[in-house]
Amino acid sequence: MSKIKPAQGSPYARILGVGGYRPTRVVPNDVILEKIDSSDEWIRSRSGIASRHWASAEETVAAMSVEASGKALADAGISPEQIGAVIVSTVSHFRQTPAVATEIAHRIGAVKPAAFDISAGCAGFGYGLTLAKGLVIEGSARYVLVIGVERLSDLTDLEDRATAFLFGDGAGAVVVGPSDVPAIGPTVWGSEGDKSGTIKQTVPWDEYLGKHAGEKFPAITQEGQAVFRWAVFEMAKVAQQALDAAGITADDLDVFIPHQANMRIIDSMVKTLKLPEHVTVARDVETTGNTSAASIPLAMERLLATGAAKSGDTALVIGFGAGLVYAATVVTLP
Repeated sequence: MSKIKPAQGSPYARILGVGGYRPTRVVPNDVILEKIDSSDEWIRSRSGIASRHWASAEETVAAMSVEASGKALADAGISPEQIGAVIVSTVSHFRQTPAVATEIAHRIGAVKPAAFDISAGCAGFGYGLTLAKGLVIEGSARYVLVIGVERLSDLTDLEDRATAFLFGDGAGAVVVGPSDVPAIGPTVWGSEGDKSGTIKQTVPWDEYLGKHAGEKFPAITQEGQAVFRWAVFEMAKVAQQALDAAGITADDLDVFIPHQANMRIIDSMVKTLKLPEHVTVARDVETTGNTSAASIPLAMERLLATGAAKSGDTALVIGFGAGLVYAATVVTLP
């Protein structure tokens, strides 16, 4: 017989509040075209992106996260002292250690919470949300702050015609806490490591530092067509599995919030999933670009702020990207 006391968490978990931060500088396609041989029409037709936000020197990964977190806490009606864990998903915090989550936790006024970073690329928000749900239900934390944040402008090769226009900066955060009813469905997640080379950093840090003085800083590169085919054909299947796992159909959805990678991918997924016309679809990519782990919470916040979605709506969220990794679940919007 076990002597370990059973966990005493909440029966369910939910998103209680959401917040976002977009850098003040808006970068239209015209700025991108100063470095590559292309056109605004080509960029829009290939990606749906018209502009993106790029961070200033002061708008660090931590600073943007603090701003987004403050909004999420206020939206949830939760004080920083109540936060029991801080989970940050990012690929653009350049310090291997310590985790930026610890700095963010301190700056928002949390009191000795668990704090750690995860690296799951564009699926990072879904991974963090799943971990937060587990912590709340297990009882390790009553309230968890989940942050997706990126400064991808630091990792963008502005002379690469295939990727220069894709990436933006920003931070999105949610507070996850107890619920009396199911409000975050089972997560369908996984990885396909045999395709890890399709999205990658051009040069690993250990090969770059001290060996490549004067050369280009490492950047993100990808095999665009391979990623597009994978996202369109495989992620629609994952999204359907998430609906099935939650016990609902596309007709039951109010909102669809996919990772904001590319407008063509979003439109193809909507078609493949046969989403009804009443479902609101996030298309934040047009003015925000691909912000990786930040894209889903940023899109969620904008939909709620503009009234395109409302509290209590049922939403399907799915993230996918470098790894290749993915995570999809159904949530009730805060």
